[in-house]
Amino acid sequence: MSSFINALPGAAAQGMIWGIMAIGLYITYQLLDIADLTVDGSFCTGGAVCVMLMLSGWNVWLAMLGAVLAGMLAGLVTGFFHTKCGIPAILSGILTQLGLWSLNLAIMGMKANQALNVNNFKLLVNLRYLQEVQKGNRPIFQYPLVVVGLMILAIVAVLYWFFGTELGASIRATGANGHMARAQGINTGFNKVLGLALSNGLVALSGALLSQYQGFAEINMGRGAIVIGLAAIIIGEAAFGSLFRNFGLKLLAVAVGAVIYYMVLQFVVSVLAINTNYLKLFSALIVATFLAVPYWKQEYFHKKVKEGRHA
Repeated sequence: MSSFINALPGAAAQGMIWGIMAIGLYITYQLLDIADLTVDGSFCTGGAVCVMLMLSGWNVWLAMLGAVLAGMLAGLVTGFFHTKCGIPAILSGILTQLGLWSLNLAIMGMKANQALNVNNFKLLVNLRYLQEVQKGNRPIFQYPLVVVGLMILAIVAVLYWFFGTELGASIRATGANGHMARAQGINTGFNKVLGLALSNGLVALSGALLSQYQGFAEINMGRGAIVIGLAAIIIGEAAFGSLFRNFGLKLLAVAVGAVIYYMVLQFVVSVLAINTNYLKLFSALIVATFLAVPYWKQEYFHKKVKEGRHA
């Protein structure tokens, strides 16, 4: 149990970083009603672009901006496949993700791994910063939990403002009822492309932060990102859905869901001592369970109502 407690700050930091990715996925999964599998590739794209730009001498902020733009470009490709080529959204994401694997490898100089030495670069977040702040060797404003927490609040505030504008509302209308949106003169194709670009830009930002936190970008770092993002969304809704009605709070709940998810994983590894090779299976079971619970509750409720009527 002591090892679990000691590992909690690290698990929370990783959860918050992945929470940004989950917020991006929320835009497509919940607002646009699209299961976008591009994220498994664009997450790594963000990390790879950020690392390579910093290795080329770019400032960390500019490197992260480059990562966001690269992620948005990946989302634009998926949107193009879907809206201009008539390919189903889920297949469009798979095609983009497949192409990004080779592209990410090329970005990293045909190497599966590129490292960032924390001693040679001024990073925004890093595991060593987490440990040094806890020991009192660094100021609190460099604490990864503080840095990423402030970024999440800023992202939620900007998205809350944006989706309250006419353009943002039209994107939400596109996902809620595409036929009605088109009848109102809304360009649903453009909105889908914009939503996919915005989503994958946030996913790439998350990948850029994770590559700094762990000190390297790796070709498979985005594998399973869709599962983690869905788990965060579902856990956040299950835990706070009845409390958070405001759109901004719903976005915040998604980030908190990612933190809860990583703390549960840390508990499984540290306390239950489950082999880490089974974490993907455990993650899939978590998502499947949280997806099935609302259905089971609805079926049970309808069954009780029918029995009551017959009685």
